[in-house]
Amino acid sequence: MSPVAGANLRFHPLTPDRLPDLELLFGPRGACAGCWCMFWKQTRPEYESGKGAPNRQAMRRQVKAGVVPGILAYDEEGPVGWCAVEPRAAYPRLARSRTLAPVDDAETWSVTCFFVARRARRTGVTGALLEAAAEHARRAGARLLEGYPVDPRGETADAWLYTGIATTFARAGFVEAARRSRTRPIMRRTLRPRRPAPRARARGPGRSIAGSSRTPRSPSRRGR
Repeated sequence: MSPVAGANLRFHPLTPDRLPDLELLFGPRGACAGCWCMFWKQTRPEYESGKGAPNRQAMRRQVKAGVVPGILAYDEEGPVGWCAVEPRAAYPRLARSRTLAPVDDAETWSVTCFFVARRARRTGVTGALLEAAAEHARRAGARLLEGYPVDPRGETADAWLYTGIATTFARAGFVEAARRSRTRPIMRRTLRPRRPAPRARARGPGRSIAGSSRTPRSPSRRGR
């Protein structure tokens, strides 16, 4: 993907050849407590028993099977951020959540997790990742993107803000669709398909660049 305007970042979907970059970014703890971004995809018993190496292998298996579970952000030093984004159906734990259960039957993609390297936190990487995630979902055919950010009341540790902050989503054009908890809104953004670039008109005989018609000049009779 192209760099985001105004930021020295590049974005790429997570594919098998980029797994080493994800592992470098997440580190030995798998981002947080051995999660490896599997929390929303597993039942509680599966998640608890899989913390650490099993969850890492689960992530590797799905990527090698062709699943694209999210996108990576890169700066000049290497991988710097991660955003999980897939169709909502890929996250069964959402459907079982009283707070984040589906608002309606609309088909939507979901942004469920961010992770930013410590050296780049509070520098706008999360917002840039969110925009890149929206573009990734749009290119895949999504027409609705949903997020589950925290709307903190006071100081909140970074570890509890992994789904993003409500103000970041609002700045990116998301609007609140439901709120079943004081601090956990469900926010949505409509993704409109990009219009194809207009095709240049072919210039016919006697038509100028401005589009005005001109009568072709007759050949000169001089010299005959």
